[in-house]
Amino acid sequence: MSQPVQTPATFPTRIFSGIQPSGGLTLGNYLGALKRFVEKQDEGIETIYCLVDMHAITVWQDPAKLRQQTREAAAGFIAAGIDPARSVLFNQSQVTAHVELGWIFNCVARMGWMSRMTQFKDKAGKNSENVSLGLYAYPALMAADILAYKATHVPVGEDQKQHLELCRDIAIKFNNDYGVNFFPVVEPVIEGAATRVMSLRDGTMKMSKSDPSDQSRINLTDDADTIAKKIRKAKTDADPLPDSVDGLKDRPEARNLVNIYAALAGQTPAEVIAEHQGAQFGTFKPALADLAVAKLSPITSEMTRLMQDPAEIDRILGAGADRAEAIARPIVDQVYDIIGMIRSRRG
Repeated sequence: MSQPVQTPATFPTRIFSGIQPSGGLTLGNYLGALKRFVEKQDEGIETIYCLVDMHAITVWQDPAKLRQQTREAAAGFIAAGIDPARSVLFNQSQVTAHVELGWIFNCVARMGWMSRMTQFKDKAGKNSENVSLGLYAYPALMAADILAYKATHVPVGEDQKQHLELCRDIAIKFNNDYGVNFFPVVEPVIEGAATRVMSLRDGTMKMSKSDPSDQSRINLTDDADTIAKKIRKAKTDADPLPDSVDGLKDRPEARNLVNIYAALAGQTPAEVIAEHQGAQFGTFKPALADLAVAKLSPITSEMTRLMQDPAEIDRILGAGADRAEAIARPIVDQVYDIIGMIRSRRG
């Protein structure tokens, strides 16, 4: 049937983002995602946050661990300040619209587009013939995660920009193929001093929960003593902090610690340098450790409390899924109509 053409102005501002529950949340997840999610929640914009458990199974997951990790990630969102009454918080597998639209987008996306995804090459390495088809195709599901809600803005790290560009390409091609202006062309939201937090052991590598060394990261479940010890042992160079941000250019570990301090303190890196210029790391690290403990310990404590009641976490995720379903189902039903699927079963 004929569909009315929508103009960009008809798309309400809506933020969507998600985190894969495939391991413990880190300081990188907090500064690069959760902290910004909370800030967006306070801007009066509709915010939808998802634990993308369907993405997690692109590599094999122990079922019991996946359930535990999904609950822990939900606890991390809530402890960081996400209010399930003001934001939609749910796990992806409870809303089937994601996988339905994901298949349609598998048919919209081109093989050449998928083959250019550098994250697949990085994750598959030399073993690309033996990884799952899901690991190759998941950027199309990621596009469905976003467009099932006609989200207009997505907070992403630098490493996800390419996938968001693919989402934009899919939206444009779908609109062009069917002569509609149905999906918005999503805008990335990249901001803040520490949107890409680096390893405490190697300032050229992203802080990651998959790093074999636990000393490379700060986990949101770490206690105060562990946080302080990890920061004190973080790799640095022998020089004091410079008198300008430019002086950090070829000092990745120093730049990383300054960026972390800035993000935790709500300052710019330049403000941190102005306050601590000339300081040796024997002075700066304890100051950073005190700040990190002050900011993260309340989150850790609240996560521990929440994890003692998994049924309540499941209830919150279920209620969020109901709200997400109410948004996504009419959109996906319209997609079926647009592409010519018979929709005679309405019960």
